[in-house]
Amino acid sequence: MTLEQRTLELARELIAIDSTSNGGTEDGCARLLGGLLAEAGFQVRYFEFAAGRTGLVAELGRGGDAASQPRKPICFTGHLDTVPFGQAPWSMPPLSGSVRDGRLYGRGACDMKAGVAAVVMAALANAALLRETAGAMLVLTAGEETGCQGAADMVRRGLDMRRAGAIVVAEPTANQPLLGHKGALWLQLSTAGIGAHGSMPERGDNALLKGAYLATRLAQFRFSVAMHSQLGLPSLNVGTFRSGSSVNMVPDRAELGVDIRTTPGMRHDDVVAELSNHLQPAEYSVQRLLDLPGVWTDPEQPWIRGVLARLAQRRGQAEAMPLRGASYFTDSCVLGPASGNAPVLILGPGDPKMAHQTDEYCEIAQIDEALAIYGDLLQSWCLNLAPPAAQLAGVST
Repeated sequence: MTLEQRTLELARELIAIDSTSNGGTEDGCARLLGGLLAEAGFQVRYFEFAAGRTGLVAELGRGGDAASQPRKPICFTGHLDTVPFGQAPWSMPPLSGSVRDGRLYGRGACDMKAGVAAVVMAALANAALLRETAGAMLVLTAGEETGCQGAADMVRRGLDMRRAGAIVVAEPTANQPLLGHKGALWLQLSTAGIGAHGSMPERGDNALLKGAYLATRLAQFRFSVAMHSQLGLPSLNVGTFRSGSSVNMVPDRAELGVDIRTTPGMRHDDVVAELSNHLQPAEYSVQRLLDLPGVWTDPEQPWIRGVLARLAQRRGQAEAMPLRGASYFTDSCVLGPASGNAPVLILGPGDPKMAHQTDEYCEIAQIDEALAIYGDLLQSWCLNLAPPAAQLAGVST
């Protein structure tokens, strides 16, 4: 069986394990992968932030500990959890890992068990090289889909990301290099009122009307930051509004869910302060539901320049691919800051438009390509290889 075939089979095994965020657990995926990596000599540690919600960190290499090998290891990361199956019927069982017409189907095929399988198999195939050089660390997390819970727990419990020299995130990008993504700040704004009988509204204080005022004002809010060159402007969306329990009662509470996507460099404390000034004199309370910063790596960063050049060379392109960012957040918004802001590259198999969809799939050709790219990234990092100077000079930023 070829390395590509083994990678596909591993992806199918991962898909067959229910790791959905509404009932499955990541433990089966973590133990399967941890066993393979440990057998190849990786030092494996498991992290469980809740019952069955298991991630792992696997390391192999000299990792800068010896004077003869001062370079830090390269980090690859991916998540083991998936979103639920959804309500729409699938044309095949979502845990089947079916292969048809050059595509791998199943929940997580795209986001992101194919990418995780490619990372692990590339690491296993290069274990001998990793063992004698700077090596690699694989950070495979639980609970990413629900707000990077697993990555945050790993860092809280002592995962030293400062040892990572660079971070590769295997999220689905159709194998196109992305250099970052927006941050996510999810808020719950709550208003309080006084309940009363619906026939005597003058005796109450309607919290729903206060919430409606907040929603209207939020729609008028504008951020005081310049447009990011690749990620555009920050955004704000009022996604939920909950109030009232009966039509004949004056609501005594209203809750608004607000989804803010920030550009890299924005301080979320400043955003909350700006919102507070904008919403005055309204009275409300604020709870932060999710607080993840944006991520962006300067395309002039030396390792990133080299990676873009190698990718262009691999694909026979005279010019580098256009620089873009992801529309979704990734574990790099936790792992990146914990590393001291090591350069981040987001690149993995799967069309991001297929993520979270019914009949989710990943092109097998993209899995094969990702496997080759990850192998090249490991080898070039550990051997400290540079692309040809002419190719590097052709990288356009």
